[in-house]
Amino acid sequence: MMYFMEAGGFLMWVIAGLSVITCAVVLERLLFFLCNSTNPQALELKIGEALWKGDAEAAIELVKGRNTSLHRLFFAGLTHWKAPYDALKELLLQEIRRETFRWNKRLGLLSSIARVAPLLGLLGTVLAMVDMFQALPEGGSMARVATGIWKALFTTIAGLSVAIPTILLHTWLSDLVDNEEEKLSRAAEFIIRERML
Repeated sequence: MMYFMEAGGFLMWVIAGLSVITCAVVLERLLFFLCNSTNPQALELKIGEALWKGDAEAAIELVKGRNTSLHRLFFAGLTHWKAPYDALKELLLQEIRRETFRWNKRLGLLSSIARVAPLLGLLGTVLAMVDMFQALPEGGSMARVATGIWKALFTTIAGLSVAIPTILLHTWLSDLVDNEEEKLSRAAEFIIRERML
């Protein structure tokens, strides 16, 4: 492994650093997603029962138990239960934006790494080729040229090896964010519907 890193030069270390950042971001996001997800149907059922009985305080106690995005949205809606319809709706939309921002955090960094890693790999290859062709007039043989090209391609391989899984992970995490945003929108509609009954 060290042979490849040394053969690829400084940019190989930069690409390796990007792969470590990618792993750290993905692990942090997965932990966040795990801690912030909840079953909306079960929660809505319990809240609906409490509201049907006219006990808004009991509904508020239900959502105080956990600190997930859905619980925070319900808490905001239920603590402002008596607010005018338009004000309640605006408050819920604001909460959805706030929670969606929390879910999207650092996904832009993954997107940037996915775009930059192959470019760094290509840059490393071009720089290595320039060095190799610069040495040709000094009496380089075809075998030396072939070895130089082989080494020059290390950074391109490394860049693509980081970019491809990063793109796939970014797409998967973005889908999880979209699913959560849909859950939050449905929860907001639930609160507004219950409020109007």
